[in-house]
Amino acid sequence: QITISIDSYNDRRTGFEFAVNPDGVKRDIAIYNDDRRDSSWDAVWEVETVVDSLGWAAEFRIPLSQLRYRDAPSHAFGFGVIRDIERLNESVSWPAIDRDTPGFVSQLGLIRGLEGLTSSRTLEVTPYTVLKSESHATLEADPGRTESIALGADVKVRVTPNLTFDATVNPDFGQVEADPAVLNLSAFETFLGERRPFFVEGTGLYRFQLNCYIVVDCNTNEGLFYSRRIGRTPYLFNEHGEASTPAATPIAIASKVTGRTQSGLSFGLLDAITRSVDGVDGVTLEPRTNHAVFSAEQDFRQGDAGARLIATAVNRADAEATSPYLHSEAYLSGLGVRNRMFEGNYEFAALVAASRVAGTSEAIERTQRNAVHYFQQPNDDIVEDPSRTSLGGHSAQVKFGKYGGGITRFETSIVRHSAGFEPNDLGYLRRADQQDWSTWASLRFNTPTSIYRWAQVNGNHWQTWNTSGTRLEGAVNFNGHMGFHNNWDIHAGGTVRGLWNSFCDRCTRGGPVLRVSRGLYPWFGLNGDSRRTISPSVWVNLGFDDEGQTRTVSIEPSLNVRLSTGLDARIGLNFDRNHDQSQWFGNFEDADGVTHHTFARLEQRTMSMTLRVNYTAAPDLTFEFYGEPFVSTGTYGDLRQLSATPDASAYADRFVPYTPSEPARTGFTVRELRTNAVLRWEYLPGSTLFVVWAHGRERSGDEPSSLGWADEYRELFDLQPDHTFLLKLAYWFNR
Repeated sequence: QITISIDSYNDRRTGFEFAVNPDGVKRDIAIYNDDRRDSSWDAVWEVETVVDSLGWAAEFRIPLSQLRYRDAPSHAFGFGVIRDIERLNESVSWPAIDRDTPGFVSQLGLIRGLEGLTSSRTLEVTPYTVLKSESHATLEADPGRTESIALGADVKVRVTPNLTFDATVNPDFGQVEADPAVLNLSAFETFLGERRPFFVEGTGLYRFQLNCYIVVDCNTNEGLFYSRRIGRTPYLFNEHGEASTPAATPIAIASKVTGRTQSGLSFGLLDAITRSVDGVDGVTLEPRTNHAVFSAEQDFRQGDAGARLIATAVNRADAEATSPYLHSEAYLSGLGVRNRMFEGNYEFAALVAASRVAGTSEAIERTQRNAVHYFQQPNDDIVEDPSRTSLGGHSAQVKFGKYGGGITRFETSIVRHSAGFEPNDLGYLRRADQQDWSTWASLRFNTPTSIYRWAQVNGNHWQTWNTSGTRLEGAVNFNGHMGFHNNWDIHAGGTVRGLWNSFCDRCTRGGPVLRVSRGLYPWFGLNGDSRRTISPSVWVNLGFDDEGQTRTVSIEPSLNVRLSTGLDARIGLNFDRNHDQSQWFGNFEDADGVTHHTFARLEQRTMSMTLRVNYTAAPDLTFEFYGEPFVSTGTYGDLRQLSATPDASAYADRFVPYTPSEPARTGFTVRELRTNAVLRWEYLPGSTLFVVWAHGRERSGDEPSSLGWADEYRELFDLQPDHTFLLKLAYWFNR
């Protein structure tokens, strides 16, 4: 492919990429934070390609209305051209991009003397019509069908070349991919990635991450803004929802303003209003809610330093049914700074944040007692107050590292969240009441030798405490990675946890802390040559814990199949066997008011398969398919409760036998099938037609299954399905 990179602000931090392959299939990407890429950004532009005896060529036509630049008589744009040569697994670029130098946009060349660029206001309006037919399975296996028609529109106004207003009215995101199936037995919330175009586009401006230890490879999902909170499943859906109840809270309108001043100040304001959702019995499942987030970043020293600000607000309408559960208002603010130094190879960064939530005493008590906080936990410095109607807290993080120059890289980081820090109305944090010190270092070899094309070894160390001083984790990790000349790569490593006396303050779900045994977690991975028609991959994860009584095995083989230049598929399997000797079973209160914190041995097996098919019939006509059957079954045994010495050094001394007063559940079985098929035709530039079929089957129960995998999948496909057929027609007006 050929890629044109443009830094139209010339800020050395942000930019746009426009790429095309010889078949004329194009893609566009927004760049933020110098080297972070947002592939969801969608621009309207044209390109033509030609293949002849000398090779191939591409001619781009990129309207200035799709770029963002200062309102000035003369401009200099950052500029680069990259050619990726797949058969040689190499890239050729102007200017040369140094892999040992941090960042990408800051290494682009310059085009000077761009004068008289238009500064006129442009308006883009994309009205759309959605025809939808849904059938839902019922307990009587008689599908109930509903048909609907909806109208909506997306609006984009370029007020000035560097100020843009976006809005979406009554949006429908039926064309986006379904979420993967997950069985979560932990105390923490599952993170779900954002796929809706309105919220994904421009995500770099609103990204304000927490617990992010590695700047160059930050894979944490925790942050102060989590857009999946907007339009989520209604809070009381599982208690009062019916087949006709929307599984996602409808968004009435969402808008955002983004811009950048000539002094290097980038800013964005997003606001979204979701409608109230009522059940068939008239109970409010989710109240009308306003979500707002403001973010700004000021660059200094040509982008080598900067300061960021974020503020979020959530305000909910009064609703009798949800007021004992949901905050009436939630506010959060954060400030971050960064500074590159010593030729840009080193960076210092820090952030502080504060939160405040308010609501009924019942809602605030639930917040204090949920898994993020566990104020009710005994023997710590935190005191639960059932009479509170508000809760506040703070967070802080400092890190310093070397991210370029030579073969060495490192980072050290300190993070602290107070017990009352609560960003989860519009952010995502698994737990508060935590302080952590982590260090990461690596040796990276980018110069090929006779053995490898590239190699890297790295080590990690982290220690975690709660704010009362109890050590929660002490671990080290070592990994090695190597890429060979045949384009295969191999990876291996392992983690040892519990090197120091450590305790789990979430395992008992609000009860006493439980000592953690030393554990070993090795892993291995192998990827094949992605240039070949068939490219295999396999990843293996092992775990040994609880003095050898807990063992886990996870094997994930996959195949990438490239049948032609326009047709490729990926099939992946996931086999998990989990023999967990310390699975939390439940907290039960007896007639004397004594709470028994119980655990069980869990024998669990999980098998899932992921199939993706992408077919490009023409540059403007594509088909995508995603499917995932998922089956997990578990059996409980050896029921125990905490002993009087849950902090004992010997594992067996932490528990005593427990006999429930009523028959206990023996296990579980979860079966799910999710598929999405999307046909997309861009019949005119910016105007699209989507034809979507979403299909799902699911059932769960409290009994383990003894069926083999073939029978499990046969049972899954015998379940009554849900179907959604959707036709979405959008037309792009531009003036």
